[in-house]
Amino acid sequence: MSQIPAPDRPIRVVLAEDSMLLREGLVRLFDEAGFETVGAYGDAEALLGDLGSTAPDVAVLDVRMPPTFRDEGVRAAIELRRRRPGTGVLLLSQYVEGTYAQELLSSADGGMGYLLKDRVASLDDLQDAVLRIRDGGTVLDPQVVRELLARRGDPLASLTPREREVLELMAEGRTNAGIAAQLFIGVGAVEKNVTSIFQKLGLEGSGTDHRRVLAVLAWMRR
Repeated sequence: MSQIPAPDRPIRVVLAEDSMLLREGLVRLFDEAGFETVGAYGDAEALLGDLGSTAPDVAVLDVRMPPTFRDEGVRAAIELRRRRPGTGVLLLSQYVEGTYAQELLSSADGGMGYLLKDRVASLDDLQDAVLRIRDGGTVLDPQVVRELLARRGDPLASLTPREREVLELMAEGRTNAGIAAQLFIGVGAVEKNVTSIFQKLGLEGSGTDHRRVLAVLAWMRR
């Protein structure tokens, strides 16, 4: 679980993104959101090298960076959590890469997120993601969820339209209270839908919201 910063200081963010234009744009968005960018780098190794001095609450990393432009961000995120278990991690990607999302989320218990770069153009979406990750939550881009669900086909036919909405929001990492607020229904109604979804899909309930996300993602990727 990520540690919650003291209320008298902003959330400390470090950023690794090889595109200078996007890097500068994200720093501006962080500033507008009230976060403090304590480090901005063009590659993951530089970010890892400065962890001792930057002491971030949340690290934001591009998935593909120098030198190979494959999965440097994922590897760095896992190493960062090994060195500083309380640090939240948000991965950014140009495309839907469900394998990377699953690998990241499976590597630790909460405080993790995966968003498409198009999503972070919205200050509200970016701010919400960083805050949820800082508080130990899980964030998964809605487009990733939709593509994974689309691959499942027939098994979803047993779900009602409302249950499918709840399933998508569960997979994004929303809590029952968050789902209720999003759909303008009561928490009790959400709980009933969640129970029905797990019964219909043959999933076992799990204690934490993060583990619930992993259970849903594992089912989608069967």
